[in-house]
Amino acid sequence: MSRRLWWALPPVALLSLFFLYPLALVVQQSFRPDGGGASLQPYADVLASPAFRRALWTTVWLALGSTAGCLVLGFLLALVIAFVPFPGARAVARFIDVYLSFPSFLITLALLFIYGTTGMVGSLQFLATPWGVLLAEVTYFTPFVMRPLLAAFAQLDTAQLEAASSLGARAPRIVRQVIWPEALPALAAGGSLVLVLCLNEFGIVLFTGAKGVTTLPTLVYGKAILESDYPGACVVAVVNVLLSVGLYGLYRVVSRRAGA
Repeated sequence: MSRRLWWALPPVALLSLFFLYPLALVVQQSFRPDGGGASLQPYADVLASPAFRRALWTTVWLALGSTAGCLVLGFLLALVIAFVPFPGARAVARFIDVYLSFPSFLITLALLFIYGTTGMVGSLQFLATPWGVLLAEVTYFTPFVMRPLLAAFAQLDTAQLEAASSLGARAPRIVRQVIWPEALPALAAGGSLVLVLCLNEFGIVLFTGAKGVTTLPTLVYGKAILESDYPGACVVAVVNVLLSVGLYGLYRVVSRRAGA
């Protein structure tokens, strides 16, 4: 037992140094107003701010909408890649692995050539709206749902599909009764990952140039860099962390009770 503890010390020390200590500094700063001392006044000021409430609502609905879009689109695309034979299906599946390594701003920059002010349909200025941000997030995060789905579909016994087809079941019924139950754990994993990533997404909102769209991460940037309000920025950051950790905890509880 003591040997295991010794082996655990280096990763715990690195985690404390590079993550827990900076996080503790952020929490500490959130209780220190500019006037000095320790106070809950920064929390009172930020939580009572209409800008914070708007940013919180925008963050939540964008994250939920993007996650829903990624789940629907990712499931349909994964079905096509895994079960509809077409030339290049394997190459497309491999491209998804490469796509996951792309930075979010790169995909947003590509969308700017279509929906930006100087793009092919620039007169619409679609990408600078909340719906444009939603489209950019769905475009970027859908492969994060497709990857676990493709892995789950690869383990699916094709004999079940052949048996269902030989018994006269059509494609919608096969999807509903055979494929869907196998896809649920992968959908839950991919959806929870996308939800947390969307809650903390900064680059997409920044690069779309949507000035009327303020999320919690962009609010942290605005308070810290533009307003030099570091206690307020730390308060928003703490709320963002608590929201992400709370959603992760909820996912763990639900998945445990569901037997996933």
